[in-house]
Amino acid sequence: MSAPSRFDRGHTDDLMTFLAASPTPYHAVANAAERLEKAGFRQVAETDAWDGTAGGRYVLRGGAIVAWYVPEGAAPHTPFRIVGAHTDSPNLRVKPLPDSGAHGWRQVAVEIYGGPLLNSWLDRDLGLAGRLTLRDGTSRLVNVDRPLLRVPQLAIHLDRSVTAEGLKLDKQRHMQPVWGLGDDVRDGDLIAFLEETAGIPSGQVAGWDLMVHSVEPPAYLGRDRELVAGPRMDNLLSVHAGTAALAAASATPDLPHIPVLAAFDHEENGSQSDTGADGPLLGNVLERSVFARGGTLEDRARAFAATVCLSSDTGHAVHPNYAERHDPTHHPRIDGGPILKVNVNNRYATDGSGRAVFTAACERAGVPFQSFVSNNAMPCGTTIGPITAARHGIRTVDIGVAILSMHSARELCGARDPFLLANALAAFLQG
Repeated sequence: MSAPSRFDRGHTDDLMTFLAASPTPYHAVANAAERLEKAGFRQVAETDAWDGTAGGRYVLRGGAIVAWYVPEGAAPHTPFRIVGAHTDSPNLRVKPLPDSGAHGWRQVAVEIYGGPLLNSWLDRDLGLAGRLTLRDGTSRLVNVDRPLLRVPQLAIHLDRSVTAEGLKLDKQRHMQPVWGLGDDVRDGDLIAFLEETAGIPSGQVAGWDLMVHSVEPPAYLGRDRELVAGPRMDNLLSVHAGTAALAAASATPDLPHIPVLAAFDHEENGSQSDTGADGPLLGNVLERSVFARGGTLEDRARAFAATVCLSSDTGHAVHPNYAERHDPTHHPRIDGGPILKVNVNNRYATDGSGRAVFTAACERAGVPFQSFVSNNAMPCGTTIGPITAARHGIRTVDIGVAILSMHSARELCGARDPFLLANALAAFLQG
């Protein structure tokens, strides 16, 4: 298969803007919603009655978004075509009692979220962002996007064993960032600082969901700028591509399906939440769409039986320094096009019929694709794919973009692959 003849670097430029503006899942879904609004979508509340008229709609819940476009004349049993992704990334998150410190240092107490490469967070300029919940029940996004915190590494002179034994980090003792000086650590200091930063009256914040992020912006890398280095590619790269694909599909006449974007939170720790793929959000939205168009349970069953989901998440490109960790016959390459993920033990949901669906989308888009399977001697990761298939009875295919440094504070992909993925997803949603 030949790739699109013209590589649109503008798509990758826009991805980098999206990554920089989305330090948390809450910011990511707000940015996706803003892009969909420009394409004519409108937000609907889960507590309101829904109508079945044609057009684009979306639901926001916490760090998740589900958006869909109903074409003119769609029947109640019209099937869905879904792009699934997740908004969360491994990082450091602020504890309920955030103010701590010792020996003249002021620190922020953090908990480890997901499975980050801890060493990648050391000696890095870090900001702080997330969601503040006020006493009246409303919430505000906050983003301190400047060097505010740092997790300082111990000097080699004080730990000579690093040379022989390698770096060993204790998640509790070694990962607490510093953010100032002083022996008088007062409860409420961090939240008071964030209230002032966000322009919120003192004492109005009743709860918070805050996380640390690197303030170094995404950047092109390499001799010919053929690589992109940046944060949270796992998995905002797919959220961005899915948003662009859905906007493109909504402008396509005579759609035979209802295109959907489902970007969930909490994939990195099991998806078991009201905003995770193992929660009821997607199923509720799809069912309500069927019923709003006058459908019955029979129509719902017919629609789900013909529905297909592409679970889009980043995967592993072959690493030049660790090629032996990969399957010897499957070496996905950077900028080789999206990868089709396969695991016969259902850690990925792809089967032969799913491969045919993805192949057809790539052929229609003129996009090359690659296959990924884990080394038999290595454990295989998983995605929202098997969860979506099992929970909703929906045929699901696992795909994504091959990257290096997965779960690092700063990951690496090809400059062309995001564009190729977005084209494949658009062809799938328009199919």
